[in-house]
Amino acid sequence: MSNNFEQISIKPGFMKYNGGILFRTISDTEYEFKSLITKNHLNAIGITHGGYLSALIDSGAGTAAHRAAGKVPCVTISLDIKFIGISKEGDEIVGVARILKKTKTLIFLFCELRCKKKIITSASGIWKILNK
Repeated sequence: MSNNFEQISIKPGFMKYNGGILFRTISDTEYEFKSLITKNHLNAIGITHGGYLSALIDSGAGTAAHRAAGKVPCVTISLDIKFIGISKEGDEIVGVARILKKTKTLIFLFCELRCKKKIITSASGIWKILNK
């Protein structure tokens, strides 16, 4: 639906402070987001901190849930993350979130983060659609 990424970290908060996240809609059930890894995102051994990757997934997949819910606020109920590979300073991380199921109150999705076309993190999650 959109070829252009938009900066979604425009309000003050964790993701804006940590460099922001770019986001775009691929289809009604697929969304893409990305972030550039800086020195601030690294752990003591020089690879991207798992906490940052978790926050990136929560923000990117959470935005996908929000869009799939018709831009109604959603909150994370459950997020199961698997760390498979690594990334380093200067790497671009690209995430893809796929909506698996949507009910009146819940969104179920799967997400992968890739670096240099290799999967580095995968996650499945459930988001609660809040009342308008």
